[in-house]
Amino acid sequence: MLTNLQARDVETLVHPYTNLATIRDTGPLILERGQGVWVHDVDGKPYLEGMAGLWCTALGYGNEELVDAAAAQMRKLPFTHIFGGKSHDPAIDLAEKLKEMAPVPISKVFFTNSGSEANDTQMKLVWYMNNALGRPNKKKIISRVRAYHGVTIASASLTGLAGNHNDFDLPIAGVRHTTCPHHYRGALPGESEEDFATRLAADLEALILAEGPDTVATFIAEPVMGAGGVIVPPKTYYPKIQAVLAKYDVFFIGDEVITGFGRLGTAFGSEAMEMQPDSISIAKALSSAYQPIGAVMIPERMYEAMLEESRKLGSFGHGFTYSGHPVAAAVALKTLEIYERESVFERVRAKIPQFDARRAALEDHPLVGEARGKGLVAGIELVADKLSKRQFDPKLGVAAKCVAFAQAEGLIVRSVFSDAITICPPLVISPAEIDELFDRLTRALDKTLDWALREQHLAA
Repeated sequence: MLTNLQARDVETLVHPYTNLATIRDTGPLILERGQGVWVHDVDGKPYLEGMAGLWCTALGYGNEELVDAAAAQMRKLPFTHIFGGKSHDPAIDLAEKLKEMAPVPISKVFFTNSGSEANDTQMKLVWYMNNALGRPNKKKIISRVRAYHGVTIASASLTGLAGNHNDFDLPIAGVRHTTCPHHYRGALPGESEEDFATRLAADLEALILAEGPDTVATFIAEPVMGAGGVIVPPKTYYPKIQAVLAKYDVFFIGDEVITGFGRLGTAFGSEAMEMQPDSISIAKALSSAYQPIGAVMIPERMYEAMLEESRKLGSFGHGFTYSGHPVAAAVALKTLEIYERESVFERVRAKIPQFDARRAALEDHPLVGEARGKGLVAGIELVADKLSKRQFDPKLGVAAKCVAFAQAEGLIVRSVFSDAITICPPLVISPAEIDELFDRLTRALDKTLDWALREQHLAA
């Protein structure tokens, strides 16, 4: 029986990434408040938020400095736009700070409201740039199978997951997907990570040649793939890929929406993965998710092309009402200040060995085929047989079952593609809370194993 609040929910809201039929019977988990890495439901039950919301609440919940920054800006100037030559201090200050922090040379910053909008904008800017450079046919975008780049029409096309394409008539024309850099699932028998990376670079080159180098504009990649299951490419993958991109003059977009601002122990994930992107998309931890804000960090050569087109056309015809929203920008600026003042990235690096050890230990569990990750993000892949890597029938929803058991244990994690459970706690999680997270997840895995045996989904 649904509570009154749950019944009102299912009659009024459409929930993203939810079985819209099932939720009518189960009702949603309704959260009411949060503090640190903990959130509480309307009945007062605490949950360790093991996903930092959606990979984003880096500073945890209840950070009064961020609340105060929002309130102060709301009182001073709650809104103005930056269309038509207008501006304001928070947007200027934030853009300057981002240029200062950037891991590669950046000329300008374009603000959006989300990572999806940032990646959508990236596509438009690449097309705009190539038109300005007299290359109207160099427009195709290469992403990767299992990539996640958003849900707008363009960014969902870049996403390499069938669930984001099915019956949405996606992907749009001009988007291609190359091999996913998942050694556990994609390597040939006996193939080393080094050889696997070499083969994937050859796959990319073969795709570019098949499409025609003069038609391929850009390649987009997350440093570590997030919603596709937390896929960490082999160490030499990006240097090999970048050599191919340079050979054929293919622009490189770095999607740092999840990995930006400390997730891998560095300010940007690119720094931890030997990536040198031309432009960068950011969002999520930019404001610790306290306000919706994203951005595209634009290199000089792209800006010069935009400038020429603007001279020719009379205006740069792209933007959002809330681009550089003053409240969001003020909160983001305060977030970056806290990261720096509190040495958040350095503290993350200090916690990684403990997190890695607890993650790796999960591979001893009978259900776990691979416990992968980097920094404070992990993907735990469940299998029906460890030796053969045989997967469960997707219709069984084994990972979703484990997530439900975890929720009963007071832990919020997420199930994604290929029966993987993702973990991405707030960066401020303490050592004791890291142990608590993995203890609760282990109990959930044990309950999932008992269920699988009882239901005869797994050989005894």
